[in-house]
Amino acid sequence: MRAVQVPRPGGPLELVEREIPEPGAGAVRIKVEACGVCHSDSLMQEGLWPWLEYPRVPGHEVAGVIDAAGPGVVGWKVGQRVGVGWHGGHCGYCDSCRRGDFVTCQIDPQIPGFTYDGGYAEYMVAPAAALALIPEALSAAEAGPLMCAGITTYNSLRNSGARPGDLVAILGIGGLGHLGVQFAVKMGFKTVAIARGQDKEPLARQLGAWQYIDSQAQDAAVELSRLGGARVILATVTSGKSMSDVAGGLGVNGRLIVLGAAGDPLEIPTGLLISARRSITGWPSGTSIDSQDTLAFSALTGVRSMNELFPLERAAEAYERMMSGQARFRVVLTMG
Repeated sequence: MRAVQVPRPGGPLELVEREIPEPGAGAVRIKVEACGVCHSDSLMQEGLWPWLEYPRVPGHEVAGVIDAAGPGVVGWKVGQRVGVGWHGGHCGYCDSCRRGDFVTCQIDPQIPGFTYDGGYAEYMVAPAAALALIPEALSAAEAGPLMCAGITTYNSLRNSGARPGDLVAILGIGGLGHLGVQFAVKMGFKTVAIARGQDKEPLARQLGAWQYIDSQAQDAAVELSRLGGARVILATVTSGKSMSDVAGGLGVNGRLIVLGAAGDPLEIPTGLLISARRSITGWPSGTSIDSQDTLAFSALTGVRSMNELFPLERAAEAYERMMSGQARFRVVLTMG
């Protein structure tokens, strides 16, 4: 099979030929049809994740078809369309797993493209516990990015405490944010999109946003307060300052949910939190059934990722396109 691997920390993405892997006990082999290129892949490529082993095949936004099943696999069969996301398996016996909180596994969290070879390949092997069923209404290229960017925005919003009719703001309209706006709208929230520049407003309106705030020309916190205060601000940007600047727009019991991994600190006055029971929290995607819920909701409501497609042999170019920040909005590899 063809696969794209990173040979060493900081090494190039290189197209190689490998033996087609065989699934072990409790695992399946997936004939990959599409795989999203996520910014988190850079943590592996640059060697920034602990305990990595090289060479490693990246990719944790995988969509394909079960090609073979190993011993002990129950509930899945050859020919089913499945996806694999950030949650690629768990130990099953740590305190988190015993409570059913598999995505926060404390002992052996499994991540495709990090702890085992991922989806930048024509075939991959994954634990059956990591599989999500893909609805027929979604193509493989549509499903791939929903396995990470999609589940992260959908799952954080549905667990945010916001109810239909509540004011929910999406900070940033990029790879995460353009999905966050769509999910918020389809969940019935009064959705406000916040981004830099008036040029983003047409897209925000196209995605269904009720209001748009240009954070370059307006004080987003003030504008949100004028609208009654946000029940939730979903922060998809990678700027701690931008998150800090908008936190004042939270209403009573409002929550700032952080999805973007910012390099600079988040600085918020303690009085702001105390005075109206405001809070800050993060959200780490979800488990395989959460991914399946994301896919089903997207198929039902018409939520779709906006993608740029590249064939597998152009994976290095696709990766650079993603890292440039110029992609609109997700980059996806297709196997042909």
